[in-house]
Amino acid sequence: MKRFWNKAACVADGEAFAIHLDGKPVRLPTGAALRVATRELGEAIAAEWQQAGGEPGGEMSWEDVPLTRLTGTAAERIAPDPAATIAAIAKYAETDLLCYRAEDEDLAARQDSAWQPWLDWAAESFGAELRATRGIMPVRQSPAALAALHAAVAGLSPVALSALGVLVPALGSCVLGLAVLHGRLTAAEAHRLAVLDELFQEERWGLDWEAEERREKVSADLSLAARLAALSQG
Repeated sequence: MKRFWNKAACVADGEAFAIHLDGKPVRLPTGAALRVATRELGEAIAAEWQQAGGEPGGEMSWEDVPLTRLTGTAAERIAPDPAATIAAIAKYAETDLLCYRAEDEDLAARQDSAWQPWLDWAAESFGAELRATRGIMPVRQSPAALAALHAAVAGLSPVALSALGVLVPALGSCVLGLAVLHGRLTAAEAHRLAVLDELFQEERWGLDWEAEERREKVSADLSLAARLAALSQG
């Protein structure tokens, strides 16, 4: 669509913050004004609208305002009924990437060193003691561990759930997603852990350019989600 505004601004609106374009609020498809909980997030959203399209009359797309898209998802799709999103995210704990170690001894040793501390962190932080195994055969996790991670996800705000809804599927790990959300890992650090197997194989066989391109795209998505999470916490 064409840019029609000169100035985008973050404006206090009660206890929340709205984004105005030439004094008029940005509205969601339902017609409700887009409002966020922190000034930091509001200013970041206003900044992306200020840049979108360059100047009045310029072309812009929703790709130019990614924080707006994720906060809009939080407000319209998650907030009215968060149960489905919570269940979908928490379900990743049943087959969490960190629980599946390779049969190759060298790779398994690297996984044990890099991944086990984060399973230990989940056990300490949430009371979720996930079991690890070798190979690809499924390991059944205890109902108590799964319930603990479900509770950890269920306690999050809609915006945090929107961020986690990007982080967890991209990483293949509920634990890594929560670690990013809680500021224990950066998006880049979590991504390196999630692609440890790929990087190990590339050390042996050389760079896979298609895999590298895929990782770059995933990296951008993870960075955006982590930024949203940080901004939403003020």
